[in-house]
Amino acid sequence: MKISTFCKYIDQPMILNKLDQKMPALLIGVGGAYGIADYFQNSEKGKKQAKQKFIQNAIVISSTIGASLLGTRGLKIGNKKIFSGLMERVHFSELQKIQSDSVDKFLQTNKIRDNNILQALETARLKELSPRQIDILKDKLPESPAKQELFSVILPEKKNLNSKEIFSEIKRLSLLGLIPVLGGVFGGIVADKVSHMNGKKRTINKIKEGLYQYLANIFLCNVGAGSALFLSEKLEKAKKIKPLTPMRKLAVILTGITATGIIGGSYIANFVSKKLINPLFGEKRNSKGIYSERRPEALDIALHADDIATAGILSGFKWIDPALPFMYFISGYRAGIGYRNAEAKIDKTGW
Repeated sequence: MKISTFCKYIDQPMILNKLDQKMPALLIGVGGAYGIADYFQNSEKGKKQAKQKFIQNAIVISSTIGASLLGTRGLKIGNKKIFSGLMERVHFSELQKIQSDSVDKFLQTNKIRDNNILQALETARLKELSPRQIDILKDKLPESPAKQELFSVILPEKKNLNSKEIFSEIKRLSLLGLIPVLGGVFGGIVADKVSHMNGKKRTINKIKEGLYQYLANIFLCNVGAGSALFLSEKLEKAKKIKPLTPMRKLAVILTGITATGIIGGSYIANFVSKKLINPLFGEKRNSKGIYSERRPEALDIALHADDIATAGILSGFKWIDPALPFMYFISGYRAGIGYRNAEAKIDKTGW
Protein backbone atom coordinates (compact mmCIF):
# COMPACT_ATOMS: atom_id res chain seq x y z
CA MET A 1 0.00 0.00 0.00
CA LYS A 2 1.31 3.45 -0.91
CA ILE A 3 1.86 5.88 1.97
CA SER A 4 -0.28 8.50 0.24
CA THR A 5 -3.12 5.99 -0.04
CA PHE A 6 -2.81 5.04 3.63
CA CYS A 7 -2.93 8.71 4.65
CA LYS A 8 -6.05 9.19 2.53
CA TYR A 9 -7.61 6.09 4.08
CA ILE A 10 -7.20 7.11 7.74
CA ASP A 11 -8.18 10.74 7.04
CA GLN A 12 -11.57 9.80 5.58
CA PRO A 13 -14.51 11.50 7.34
CA MET A 14 -16.12 8.09 7.89
CA ILE A 15 -13.00 6.78 9.68
CA LEU A 16 -12.74 9.94 11.80
CA ASN A 17 -16.39 9.64 12.76
CA LYS A 18 -15.95 6.04 13.90
CA LEU A 19 -12.85 6.94 15.94
CA ASP A 20 -14.78 9.75 17.59
CA GLN A 21 -17.68 7.43 18.46
CA LYS A 22 -15.37 4.84 20.04
CA MET A 23 -13.33 7.30 22.11
CA PRO A 24 -15.61 7.36 25.24
CA ALA A 25 -15.61 3.55 25.46
CA LEU A 26 -11.83 3.46 24.91
CA LEU A 27 -11.17 6.04 27.63
CA ILE A 28 -13.49 4.34 30.12
CA GLY A 29 -12.04 0.92 29.31
CA VAL A 30 -8.41 1.99 29.73
CA GLY A 31 -9.15 4.04 32.85
CA GLY A 32 -11.16 1.22 34.42
CA ALA A 33 -8.50 -1.37 33.61
CA TYR A 34 -5.82 0.78 35.24
CA GLY A 35 -7.95 1.30 38.37
CA ILE A 36 -8.52 -2.47 38.76
CA ALA A 37 -4.85 -3.30 38.09
CA ASP A 38 -3.72 -0.70 40.63
CA TYR A 39 -6.12 -2.16 43.20
CA PHE A 40 -4.60 -5.64 42.91
CA GLN A 41 -1.09 -4.20 42.83
CA ASN A 42 -1.72 -2.49 46.18
CA SER A 43 -3.72 -5.31 47.76
CA GLU A 44 -0.54 -6.66 49.37
CA LYS A 45 -0.37 -3.48 51.44
CA GLY A 46 -3.67 -4.35 53.04
CA LYS A 47 -7.31 -4.42 51.95
CA LYS A 48 -8.11 -1.08 53.59
CA GLN A 49 -5.34 0.82 51.81
CA ALA A 50 -6.02 -0.92 48.50
CA LYS A 51 -9.73 -0.07 48.74
CA GLN A 52 -8.92 3.53 49.62
CA LYS A 53 -6.67 3.90 46.58
CA PHE A 54 -9.27 2.21 44.39
CA ILE A 55 -11.86 4.82 45.43
CA GLN A 56 -9.39 7.64 44.86
CA ASN A 57 -8.44 6.31 41.42
CA ALA A 58 -12.09 5.86 40.48
CA ILE A 59 -12.90 9.49 41.30
CA VAL A 60 -9.81 10.95 39.58
CA ILE A 61 -10.16 8.78 36.47
CA SER A 62 -13.89 9.56 36.21
CA SER A 63 -13.40 13.31 36.62
CA THR A 64 -10.53 13.38 34.11
CA ILE A 65 -12.47 11.40 31.49
CA GLY A 66 -15.70 13.32 32.16
CA ALA A 67 -13.98 16.70 31.83
CA SER A 68 -12.21 15.61 28.65
CA LEU A 69 -15.43 14.39 27.01
CA LEU A 70 -17.31 17.54 28.03
CA GLY A 71 -14.53 19.66 26.58
CA THR A 72 -14.46 17.83 23.27
CA ARG A 73 -18.18 17.09 22.85
CA GLY A 74 -19.94 19.83 24.82
CA LEU A 75 -23.09 19.32 26.86
CA LYS A 76 -26.59 18.75 25.61
CA ILE A 77 -29.58 18.16 27.90
CA GLY A 78 -32.62 16.93 26.04
CA ASN A 79 -32.75 18.94 22.83
CA LYS A 80 -31.08 21.97 24.37
CA LYS A 81 -27.36 22.54 23.81
CA ILE A 82 -25.83 23.98 26.98
CA PHE A 83 -22.43 24.58 25.38
CA SER A 84 -20.51 23.35 22.36
CA GLY A 85 -17.39 21.19 22.45
CA LEU A 86 -13.99 22.12 21.06
CA MET A 87 -14.08 19.45 18.35
CA GLU A 88 -16.37 19.50 15.33
CA ARG A 89 -18.77 16.56 15.41
CA VAL A 90 -21.20 15.33 12.76
CA HIS A 91 -23.69 12.56 13.44
CA PHE A 92 -22.93 9.42 11.41
CA SER A 93 -26.31 9.44 9.64
CA GLU A 94 -25.80 13.10 8.70
CA LEU A 95 -22.35 12.29 7.35
CA GLN A 96 -23.83 9.48 5.26
CA LYS A 97 -26.37 11.93 3.79
CA ILE A 98 -23.64 14.44 2.97
CA GLN A 99 -21.55 11.82 1.16
CA SER A 100 -24.56 10.30 -0.62
CA ASP A 101 -25.62 13.73 -1.89
CA SER A 102 -22.08 14.38 -3.10
CA VAL A 103 -21.98 11.06 -5.00
CA ASP A 104 -25.43 11.72 -6.52
CA LYS A 105 -24.35 15.16 -7.68
CA PHE A 106 -21.22 13.73 -9.29
CA LEU A 107 -23.11 10.94 -11.09
CA GLN A 108 -25.70 13.40 -12.45
CA THR A 109 -23.04 15.18 -14.49
CA ASN A 110 -20.66 12.27 -15.17
CA LYS A 111 -21.54 9.08 -16.98
CA ILE A 112 -19.53 6.29 -15.39
CA ARG A 113 -19.50 2.82 -16.96
CA ASP A 114 -16.56 1.27 -15.12
CA ASN A 115 -18.03 -1.18 -12.58
CA ASN A 116 -15.10 -0.82 -10.18
CA ILE A 117 -15.58 2.96 -10.05
CA LEU A 118 -19.34 2.59 -9.62
CA GLN A 119 -18.85 0.09 -6.81
CA ALA A 120 -16.40 2.42 -5.04
CA LEU A 121 -18.82 5.34 -5.33
CA GLU A 122 -21.65 3.21 -3.91
CA THR A 123 -19.39 2.31 -0.98
CA ALA A 124 -18.60 6.00 -0.38
CA ARG A 125 -22.28 6.71 0.21
CA LEU A 126 -22.56 4.81 3.50
CA LYS A 127 -19.10 3.78 4.70
CA GLU A 128 -15.38 4.27 4.28
CA LEU A 129 -13.52 3.32 1.11
CA SER A 130 -10.92 0.58 1.13
CA PRO A 131 -7.34 1.48 0.12
CA ARG A 132 -7.90 -0.33 -3.20
CA GLN A 133 -11.07 1.69 -3.89
CA ILE A 134 -9.24 4.91 -3.07
CA ASP A 135 -6.59 4.09 -5.67
CA ILE A 136 -9.30 3.24 -8.22
CA LEU A 137 -11.01 6.61 -7.78
CA LYS A 138 -7.74 8.53 -7.76
CA ASP A 139 -6.28 6.80 -10.82
CA LYS A 140 -9.27 6.02 -13.02
CA LEU A 141 -11.46 9.10 -12.60
CA PRO A 142 -10.30 11.81 -15.03
CA GLU A 143 -9.27 15.12 -13.49
CA SER A 144 -12.11 17.65 -13.50
CA PRO A 145 -13.76 20.25 -11.23
CA ALA A 146 -16.49 17.66 -10.52
CA LYS A 147 -13.87 15.16 -9.29
CA GLN A 148 -12.26 17.80 -7.08
CA GLU A 149 -15.64 18.70 -5.60
CA LEU A 150 -16.42 15.02 -4.94
CA PHE A 151 -13.03 14.38 -3.34
CA SER A 152 -13.37 17.48 -1.14
CA VAL A 153 -16.21 15.60 0.59
CA ILE A 154 -15.24 11.91 0.57
CA LEU A 155 -11.42 12.20 0.42
CA PRO A 156 -10.54 15.73 1.57
CA GLU A 157 -6.98 17.00 1.22
CA LYS A 158 -4.85 18.02 4.19
CA LYS A 159 -5.49 21.67 5.01
CA ASN A 160 -2.63 24.15 4.89
CA LEU A 161 -3.22 26.48 7.82
CA ASN A 162 -2.54 30.19 7.44
CA SER A 163 -0.98 32.28 10.22
CA LYS A 164 -4.31 33.11 11.85
CA GLU A 165 -5.50 29.51 11.70
CA ILE A 166 -2.22 28.25 13.23
CA PHE A 167 -2.72 30.23 16.43
CA SER A 168 -6.43 29.46 16.48
CA GLU A 169 -5.52 25.75 16.47
CA ILE A 170 -2.89 26.32 19.18
CA LYS A 171 -5.58 27.93 21.34
CA ARG A 172 -7.98 25.06 20.75
CA LEU A 173 -5.37 22.37 21.43
CA SER A 174 -4.23 24.13 24.59
CA LEU A 175 -7.81 24.27 25.89
CA LEU A 176 -8.31 20.61 25.00
CA GLY A 177 -5.26 19.80 27.14
CA LEU A 178 -6.18 22.14 30.00
CA ILE A 179 -9.68 20.73 30.57
CA PRO A 180 -8.66 17.15 31.55
CA VAL A 181 -5.86 18.54 33.74
CA LEU A 182 -8.36 20.73 35.61
CA GLY A 183 -10.72 17.76 35.80
CA GLY A 184 -7.94 15.65 37.29
CA VAL A 185 -7.02 18.26 39.91
CA PHE A 186 -10.67 18.72 40.91
CA GLY A 187 -11.22 14.96 41.08
CA GLY A 188 -8.07 14.51 43.16
CA ILE A 189 -9.19 17.08 45.74
CA VAL A 190 -12.64 15.46 45.94
CA ALA A 191 -11.05 12.00 46.23
CA ASP A 192 -8.93 13.16 49.17
CA LYS A 193 -11.99 14.47 50.99
CA VAL A 194 -14.03 11.33 50.33
CA SER A 195 -11.20 9.10 51.58
CA HIS A 196 -10.45 11.42 54.55
CA MET A 197 -6.91 12.07 53.35
CA ASN A 198 -7.36 15.74 52.52
CA GLY A 199 -4.62 18.09 53.58
CA LYS A 200 -2.97 21.29 52.48
CA LYS A 201 0.19 19.57 51.23
CA ARG A 202 -1.77 17.10 49.10
CA THR A 203 -3.83 19.90 47.54
CA ILE A 204 -0.71 21.94 46.78
CA ASN A 205 0.92 18.94 45.11
CA LYS A 206 -2.08 18.50 42.82
CA ILE A 207 -1.96 22.14 41.78
CA LYS A 208 1.80 21.94 41.20
CA GLU A 209 1.54 18.76 39.16
CA GLY A 210 -1.36 20.20 37.17
CA LEU A 211 0.82 23.21 36.41
CA TYR A 212 3.73 20.95 35.47
CA GLN A 213 1.66 18.75 33.18
CA TYR A 214 0.01 21.69 31.46
CA LEU A 215 3.08 23.86 30.96
CA ALA A 216 5.74 21.20 30.32
CA ASN A 217 3.71 18.59 28.46
CA ILE A 218 0.98 20.60 26.72
CA PHE A 219 0.89 24.41 26.51
CA LEU A 220 4.52 25.36 25.93
CA CYS A 221 4.92 22.55 23.40
CA ASN A 222 1.92 23.90 21.50
CA VAL A 223 3.35 27.44 21.63
CA GLY A 224 6.71 26.18 20.37
CA ALA A 225 5.07 24.27 17.53
CA GLY A 226 2.92 27.18 16.43
CA SER A 227 5.68 29.77 16.72
CA ALA A 228 8.14 27.67 14.71
CA LEU A 229 5.57 27.06 11.97
CA PHE A 230 4.54 30.73 11.91
CA LEU A 231 8.16 31.88 11.61
CA SER A 232 9.04 29.32 8.94
CA GLU A 233 6.06 30.33 6.80
CA LYS A 234 7.10 33.98 7.04
CA LEU A 235 10.61 33.00 5.92
CA GLU A 236 9.15 30.91 3.10
CA LYS A 237 7.10 33.85 1.84
CA ALA A 238 10.20 36.03 1.97
CA LYS A 239 11.99 33.30 -0.05
CA LYS A 240 14.61 32.88 2.67
CA ILE A 241 14.03 29.13 2.87
CA LYS A 242 12.83 26.40 0.52
CA PRO A 243 9.07 25.73 0.20
CA LEU A 244 7.64 23.73 3.09
CA THR A 245 6.75 20.21 2.06
CA PRO A 246 4.65 18.20 4.57
CA MET A 247 7.79 16.49 5.93
CA ARG A 248 9.69 19.78 6.23
CA LYS A 249 6.72 21.32 7.99
CA LEU A 250 6.64 18.40 10.43
CA ALA A 251 10.37 18.79 11.11
CA VAL A 252 9.96 22.53 11.79
CA ILE A 253 7.09 21.89 14.22
CA LEU A 254 8.99 19.18 16.11
CA THR A 255 12.00 21.51 16.41
CA GLY A 256 9.78 24.15 18.01
CA ILE A 257 8.28 21.57 20.37
CA THR A 258 11.71 20.36 21.45
CA ALA A 259 13.11 23.84 22.08
CA THR A 260 10.13 25.40 23.87
CA GLY A 261 8.36 22.46 25.49
CA ILE A 262 10.61 19.50 26.16
CA ILE A 263 13.73 21.50 27.07
CA GLY A 264 12.22 24.62 28.62
CA GLY A 265 8.80 23.45 29.80
CA SER A 266 9.83 21.42 32.85
CA TYR A 267 12.22 24.16 34.01
CA ILE A 268 9.59 26.88 33.72
CA ALA A 269 6.92 24.75 35.45
CA ASN A 270 9.23 24.00 38.40
CA PHE A 271 10.34 27.63 38.59
CA VAL A 272 6.72 28.86 38.79
CA SER A 273 5.88 26.23 41.42
CA LYS A 274 8.79 27.25 43.64
CA LYS A 275 8.57 31.01 43.21
CA LEU A 276 4.79 31.51 43.03
CA ILE A 277 2.77 28.46 44.13
CA ASN A 278 4.68 27.76 47.35
CA PRO A 279 4.49 31.37 48.65
CA LEU A 280 0.83 31.60 47.57
CA PHE A 281 -0.01 28.75 49.95
CA GLY A 282 2.22 30.03 52.74
CA GLU A 283 5.07 27.61 52.14
CA LYS A 284 8.69 28.66 52.32
CA ARG A 285 10.51 29.03 49.06
CA ASN A 286 12.47 25.86 48.45
CA SER A 287 16.15 26.73 48.29
CA LYS A 288 17.09 23.36 46.80
CA GLY A 289 17.66 22.78 43.11
CA ILE A 290 14.95 23.58 40.59
CA TYR A 291 14.24 19.86 40.05
CA SER A 292 14.27 18.85 43.74
CA GLU A 293 10.50 18.16 43.76
CA ARG A 294 9.72 17.27 40.18
CA ARG A 295 12.29 16.25 37.62
CA PRO A 296 11.55 15.08 34.07
CA GLU A 297 11.40 11.30 33.79
CA ALA A 298 10.74 8.60 31.20
CA LEU A 299 6.94 8.82 31.36
CA ASP A 300 7.08 12.59 30.88
CA ILE A 301 9.02 12.05 27.67
CA ALA A 302 6.43 9.47 26.63
CA LEU A 303 3.70 12.02 27.29
CA HIS A 304 5.17 14.11 24.52
CA ALA A 305 3.46 11.71 22.14
CA ASP A 306 0.63 14.25 22.22
CA ASP A 307 3.13 16.72 20.75
CA ILE A 308 3.39 14.46 17.72
CA ALA A 309 -0.38 14.82 17.59
CA THR A 310 -0.03 18.60 17.72
CA ALA A 311 2.53 18.43 14.92
CA GLY A 312 0.24 16.21 12.89
CA ILE A 313 -2.77 18.49 13.28
CA LEU A 314 -0.79 21.61 12.38
CA SER A 315 0.59 19.70 9.39
CA GLY A 316 -2.95 19.02 8.24
CA PHE A 317 -3.56 15.40 9.30
CA LYS A 318 -7.13 14.95 10.54
CA TRP A 319 -7.14 11.43 12.03
CA ILE A 320 -5.28 12.58 15.15
CA ASP A 321 -8.07 14.91 16.31
CA PRO A 322 -10.43 12.21 17.71
CA ALA A 323 -7.53 10.63 19.65
CA LEU A 324 -6.54 13.80 21.53
CA PRO A 325 -8.67 13.08 24.66
CA PHE A 326 -6.87 9.75 25.05
CA MET A 327 -3.46 11.39 24.65
CA TYR A 328 -4.21 14.00 27.33
CA PHE A 329 -5.66 11.45 29.80
CA ILE A 330 -2.35 10.60 31.57
CA SER A 331 -1.58 14.28 32.16
CA GLY A 332 -4.99 14.73 33.80
CA TYR A 333 -4.55 11.63 35.95
CA ARG A 334 -1.08 12.59 37.15
CA ALA A 335 -2.33 16.03 38.07
CA GLY A 336 -5.15 14.40 40.04
CA ILE A 337 -2.82 12.30 42.16
CA GLY A 338 -0.43 15.22 42.71
CA TYR A 339 2.53 13.20 41.47
CA ARG A 340 5.92 14.30 42.82
CA ASN A 341 9.17 12.43 42.10
CA ALA A 342 10.60 12.72 45.62
CA GLU A 343 7.45 11.41 47.28
CA ALA A 344 6.92 8.71 44.66
CA LYS A 345 10.12 7.04 45.82
CA ILE A 346 8.13 5.95 48.85
CA ASP A 347 4.77 5.39 47.14
CA LYS A 348 5.03 4.55 43.46
CA THR A 349 1.39 5.46 42.82
CA GLY A 350 1.94 9.10 43.74
CA TRP A 351 -0.81 9.08 46.35
